[in-house]
Amino acid sequence: MDQTYHINKLVAHTAFDDAELSHQQAMISFVKDHQDFYKRTLECGHVTGSAWITNPTYTHALMLHHKKLDRWLQPGGHVEQESRVLETALREASEESGISNLRVVSDDIFDLDIHTIPANRKEVQHQHFDIRYLFETALDAIPAVSEESNDVRWFTLDEIAIINDDASIQRMIDKTIALRNN
Repeated sequence: MDQTYHINKLVAHTAFDDAELSHQQAMISFVKDHQDFYKRTLECGHVTGSAWITNPTYTHALMLHHKKLDRWLQPGGHVEQESRVLETALREASEESGISNLRVVSDDIFDLDIHTIPANRKEVQHQHFDIRYLFETALDAIPAVSEESNDVRWFTLDEIAIINDDASIQRMIDKTIALRNN
């Protein structure tokens, strides 16, 4: 995976607020300091790719109820064979939503977040340096539940704020509203 490419993408991103700016600065340092920044075997943490999937009018987003974390989240996960995190986000979005006709809105980063993943039987507690990309598909696209989730479905942006009040989710909602209003 091209370290320089990802550093350049992180540097080019415009943070939405101070929290995202803090994540951005930490991610740039992390990727610079770890040539294997994307490898799941890096126990302190690793870069992951997520997909914020909206309908074209930015009124809804697709969320899944994650089995292990027991929370409503956007699709996303670990880098496998991809050469870019955008490819990881697209693969995870398709696998976890069952929707194959996703459109990449931009190859620019949509959002950045660092969050802690609790220890489990396979891994110690670690950080996910999550790079998120914006995707679109029609609201009538019917999602399918994957083995990693209990449910997957469309929600209005207001509904998402109720089912997951995490600051990073709210930030993506706010960014989506800004897109809708432009």
